[in-house]
This record gives sequence, structure tokens and C-alpha cells, in this order.
Amino acid sequence: MERTLKVLDGKWTTLIVRELLSGPKRFGDLRAAMGSPSAKTLTDRLRALEHQRILTRTVYAEVPPRVVYQLTEEGESLSDVLDAMLRWGEAHPLTED
Repeated sequence: MERTLKVLDGKWTTLIVRELLSGPKRFGDLRAAMGSPSAKTLTDRLRALEHQRILTRTVYAEVPPRVVYQLTEEGESLSDVLDAMLRWGEAHPLTED
């Protein structure tokens, strides 16, 4: 469980994985789909996920350069975890204090 919590640490990290579950995406597409986190925050989270082997970063030799992020097999296996989190959240909605 510790590894799972470390990988999914933080709001943006979970959203990155959620977005990439639907397929490879470019930086700008990810940022727009997530509500525009700062470029630095998104870059930091993407680098951390790449280091943890959750996603790959592919740079294409084009002008301008094209960079695409895609989940690895290990990253795709987080789908079940996110589905369980969604089901739990739907079954236990937040209450207003």
C-alpha cells in the first residue's frame, strides 16, 4: 500500500494518471484537461511518474519538437485503483459541515 500512496501522492498526480488512462497525451492537452495546473507543477509530477516507471515520455524529432506522455503497463494497472477510489467516493459523499 505504501508504494501506491507514494505513486498517487497529490491531487495532480492522480489526475495525470486518470487523463492518460484514455490514451497518450501531449503536455498542453494534459494541462488543459486537468484545469491548468502551473507548468512547473505538471512538469515536476510528470518527471516523478516517469522516474517511478508509471509513464513514458517520448520526444519526436520534429520542428517544433513533439513530446507525448503515455502510461506504461504498470501505470495502466492503476486503473483498478482509481476505479475503486471513484466507487468509494460515490458511495461516501462529502457532507457539509
